[in-house]
Amino acid sequence: MTVHGARAVQRCRTLVEPPFSEDAGQLFRCWLGTSYRHTLAQVQIWMEEAGMAVRQDAVGNLIGRYEGTDPASPVLVIGSHLDTVRNGGAFDGNLGVMLGIELVSALHENDVRLSFPIEVIGFGDEEGSRFPIPMICSRTMTGLIDVVPQGVTDAQGMTVAEAMVSYGLDPARLKDAARRPEDILAFIEPHIEQGPCLEAADKPLGVVTAIAAQTRQRVIVKGQADHAGTTPMLLRRDALAGAAEMILAVEKRGASGSGNQVATVGQMDVAPNTSNVIPGDVWFSLDMRAGSNEIRDRLAEEIRSDIRRIAERRGLEVSFTTPQHLAASACSPEIVSRFAHAIEKVTGEPAPQLLSGAGHDSMAMAGFCPMGMLFIRSPGGLSHHPDETVLVEDVELAHRALLAFVKEFQS
Repeated sequence: MTVHGARAVQRCRTLVEPPFSEDAGQLFRCWLGTSYRHTLAQVQIWMEEAGMAVRQDAVGNLIGRYEGTDPASPVLVIGSHLDTVRNGGAFDGNLGVMLGIELVSALHENDVRLSFPIEVIGFGDEEGSRFPIPMICSRTMTGLIDVVPQGVTDAQGMTVAEAMVSYGLDPARLKDAARRPEDILAFIEPHIEQGPCLEAADKPLGVVTAIAAQTRQRVIVKGQADHAGTTPMLLRRDALAGAAEMILAVEKRGASGSGNQVATVGQMDVAPNTSNVIPGDVWFSLDMRAGSNEIRDRLAEEIRSDIRRIAERRGLEVSFTTPQHLAASACSPEIVSRFAHAIEKVTGEPAPQLLSGAGHDSMAMAGFCPMGMLFIRSPGGLSHHPDETVLVEDVELAHRALLAFVKEFQS
């Protein structure tokens, strides 16, 4: 076994504690935060040690470049994200960046230059953990975002433009981060599975065929705040009680369809949030996903209809906003085939093919350039959790599969 898989794992673990996390005792790293700056400084050192020239682009993506022998060739991009969810795990996103660095390191150690250059990209924002707009950085790179998002703030009330200025970026130059499709051969993203399928199949690696369609909505429920002791039960317009019934309806509807549709409420805010006042206002998040746009859209409409019926029966007002709506993203058949061949070459077994229920930066690259993903087993199927982990031997196999992939890609 070489050092590359183990080193990738160890580096991910290094990035868990301060100064690489905003919080002591739990991992939280948001785009353009203090811990993000420290993380980019450290990852830049690792990229340079691997033989890459390193820069940051106009939205704070970290880009390491390893030149090829043909100066006119488009680039093969390997990347994932460096931000995390609050109280997240060490490997979501970060492992893909570390594996990209280890791939280049292995080539550099053996004085190997491919015909095309390789870029390793650590995207700044995939999770939307600071601002409620995920994938800002990868979508800016592909031209899907061409102006600084307006009307959104972080928990401290800072706008996206203000955060960029505070970090040292110029919001007026956001477009400078955009790339041209003709300059990119393909985009590949190694990533932990974040689910149980590979473990259930006793397989270390898998190849992704597509990323599920998803939509995130914000549901606003308005009732009437009133005295908890003097208002009769039958005369109440309790926004929280109504929201509770709505959330149970979301769960029931999500479980009523095909195996690859899901619906989740993960956030809620209650006002006035006082023990002796009937809640008058509630908002909650609504995350809906499915293997196709059609199934996702049908699920979303059924859930909205359920929520409206509950609101009408309870005398509540309800409204919806949609901060995110992403189409299902098919991986390039050629990339899927090449990954499957590379996985079989290093494991000796056919590669499982999987749908990704989680969203990834690869979604932003779909339709922009050929795109594909390599999945690595998640022990326990656990992710977005501090106990998220990987097996070193699986990561080493992923490293070898990536090497096989890029060498075959050149042939």
